[in-house]
This record gives sequence, C-alpha cells and structure tokens, in this order.
Amino acid sequence: MEQDQDNFRDTIGTINEEGKRAWIFPKKPSGKLWTYRKYVSYFLLSFLIAAPFVKINGNQFLMFNVLERRFNIFSLPFWPQDFYLFVILMIIGVVFVALFTVAFGRIFCGWMCPQTIFMEMVFRRIEFWIDGDRGAQIRLDRQEWNADKIRKRITKWIAFFIISFLIANVFLAYLIGSDRLIQYITEGPLQHVSTMISLLIFTAVFYFIFAWFREQVCIIACPYGRMQSVLLDNKSIIVAYDHKRGEGENGRKKFRKNEDREALGNGDCIDCFQCVNVCPTGIDIRNGTQLECVNCTACIDECDTIMDRVKLPKGLIRFASEDEITKKEKFKFTPRLKGYAAILTILVGVLIGMLFLRNDLEANILRLPGQLYEHKKGNIISNVYTFKLVNKTTQDVNDVNFKLLSHKGVVKLVRNEDFQVAAQDLAEGTLFIEINNAAIKSDKEKIKIGVYSGDELIETTITAFLAPRSYK
Repeated sequence: MEQDQDNFRDTIGTINEEGKRAWIFPKKPSGKLWTYRKYVSYFLLSFLIAAPFVKINGNQFLMFNVLERRFNIFSLPFWPQDFYLFVILMIIGVVFVALFTVAFGRIFCGWMCPQTIFMEMVFRRIEFWIDGDRGAQIRLDRQEWNADKIRKRITKWIAFFIISFLIANVFLAYLIGSDRLIQYITEGPLQHVSTMISLLIFTAVFYFIFAWFREQVCIIACPYGRMQSVLLDNKSIIVAYDHKRGEGENGRKKFRKNEDREALGNGDCIDCFQCVNVCPTGIDIRNGTQLECVNCTACIDECDTIMDRVKLPKGLIRFASEDEITKKEKFKFTPRLKGYAAILTILVGVLIGMLFLRNDLEANILRLPGQLYEHKKGNIISNVYTFKLVNKTTQDVNDVNFKLLSHKGVVKLVRNEDFQVAAQDLAEGTLFIEINNAAIKSDKEKIKIGVYSGDELIETTITAFLAPRSYK
C-alpha cells in the first residue's frame, strides 16, 4: 500500500505498475468520527429506503418517474409543465454542493453520498463480518481455493446479491412509484416480465458496483472528484495532514521509546502507515489533497489513536485548511463564499416565489391545427379548440366549465355537460368558441378564457381567435 512520494499524482491507488486492478483491503475503521458517521449514515439509509414509501397528502414523498415525466419532491408533485421548477431546483442543488465544497471540501462524498454509505456502511461491513479485518482479507485473497475460501466467497457473493436486489427494488420504487411496485410484487413477476427484467438489470448494476467496481466509482466515474479540484482553494477546510508538525525539519521517522524527536528535528509522524491502511480509496493523505480523497475522516480517527498510544498530541491529521496549517489563519467567510451564498439565496427566493405562483390546475387551450374559422348565421364567427387540463392536486376538481372573459361570446363543449378532472390526472377534449363579429377588432384576436369549478374561477388562459381580415 505504500505509495511513491514522487509519482503519486500520476497514478491512482487502485492500479498497479502493470496497469492491472490493485485490490484495496482497508482496515476496519474505529473512533469518535466513525461513530458520528455511522449515526449520519443510518439516518440517511433510513430516509433513502423510506422516502418512496412515505406519503403526504396522498403524494409519494420522493418520486422520479422519468418515463411518465412525473416527479414528486418532498411530496410536491411536478408535471412536465413544471419542468422549469425542477430545473431551478437542480441548479440550487448544484450551487449548494459547490458552496459546501468551497467551504468544507469533499465531505459530502464521505458522509452523505449514497455510493459511499452503501459501500462503507453496508457492503464493507458485511465483508468485515465474513472475511475479517484487513490482514485476514489479504491472507484470504492470497490463499488457494479450498473449502474455507469457497464457503466465504459464496456466502459473501450471495449476501451482496440479496442486498443489491433489495436496493434495486427501492430504486424502482423511486422510478415507477411505490404503489405500482407493491402491486407488481403482489401480482407476481410472471405478470410483469419486462419490469422483472429491468429489476434484474438494476440488481446486476448495483452488484457490479459494490462487489467489484467499488471505490473506483469515486475515483474514475464520479465527476464530483474532478470538480473539487476547481472549487477548492487554500482556505477550504478539508481532511488535511499537518505537514509542518508531522515532518519537522528532518522529516518523519519511526517511533522509538525515550527518544527526543524534537531535538533530532523529526516531526510527530511516526510513519506507521495506519492512515494509509484504513483509507477506503488507498491513498496516502500525507501527500496532500488528492482526487481520490472522499473526506471520510477514517484517517483522522486512526491517526488520533496512534498519537494517543505514543503520547503525542492528537490532530496531526484533522479538518483544516492549507492556510491554517501554513499561516495559522482561521476559517473566514471569503468573498468567494459570499458570492456563492448570494447566488444560492437568489435562486431559493426565485423558487419560493414560483412555487407560490404555481397553479394547482393548469389549462392549455389551443386552436385545432389546420382548421380555419367558421362564419355562422347572425354574423357569428366560430373557432374550434382542443383543451388540456392538468390537476396537480390530490383532490378531484368537479363541475368544470369554461367562460369567455375578454369578449361577449359563447363557449360550447363537444360534451354538453360539465365534467370532472381527477386528482393528479389530466382531462382533454374539444370546444367551440363563438363571438359576434362586431366584437372582433383583428384577424387574430387574443381572447381570455376562465376555467371554473362550479361558480369558482380556478384558472385563466389566453389563446388566439381567428376571424376574417375585413374585421380588423
């Protein structure tokens, strides 16, 4: 696991000198931060699993139905017509992550990212339980294939597959909705073969990621690791090695009892490599900030444990900025952070304003393509339209009817009676609008139509009305 001090920036810990996969066997972490991290992870795992099955006002708490273009975010339904709100929400998420990264580095990856949480808190812990700690895993990997190794490998692979299958079901609940998922499970896989095939594909993907690809997702696939190199600066608080204290004047040195390291000019780092052994991405944090570091803080706990054993002060590896280590400067709210915070505040304000202005029922009334106006008896001009009403609420809208608000005229539905728009559904149909030619001032008039539920006005919309050119 020892890394070349000169070439570490040209290679990654998961690739050996021959260009082949170098399997990482991290030591089982322990310590105060690890305990806190477990609490955070268990909470987020509970939230992630429960979110698609929790409903508020009849709406699934989180749903991302891409195929039907329906999204629920914190139980608020978003339809294709609300896509601009969804885009703003995603931009807010990106700006927030950028702000968080500029201030605190890649801590999101180590403490909140679903990939890291599942890998370190579920799959890796199963691996520790079956294969043992770092030393036992290395010995098992080098061991010949005998009954003991086969038993452990098969047990681990089956456990990984079962967990991957459960994760795939939760993932599917986010995509198609928990009600539909439960319905499919109740009716059986033979009634929904295509869904079952999709579920198995998801299972295979998750199994591949957590059983083989593992930390390479963070190193190779995730773009956030590349983004952090652009966002971080010397004032960002990250998991950092205090090289001033650790190296001293003459560098690090192995620990020896009753030795005056300060007099010899050696730093407090005793070169035990425990920070490297515990790292889930296989890096040496003493080389400085690196792409592979996910700020999981395992090295902080391990280093503090070692420092405590050799009676040296803790904090050789800690949360700190480069300026704090080299210049002893404390964290400040820099102009850069203020800029990100201002942008975030503006975007959140815009989103809140748009949410308040968002209508519960959205109406679109458009002229029927390819149809001209019709001149009727009594000097009446008639246009034919199609309408689409989207009910974004969890309540039915009853007794729906239309009235012309901008002109004196008549709105006639192809269906004569008033109708209903079901909860979280849409209604479509055809209608005619008839206006006396005396009220028309142009050959393409803008008219305003009101949508009513009984006598209550619930939405208005504007459309075009064609008339003979002579009526300008």
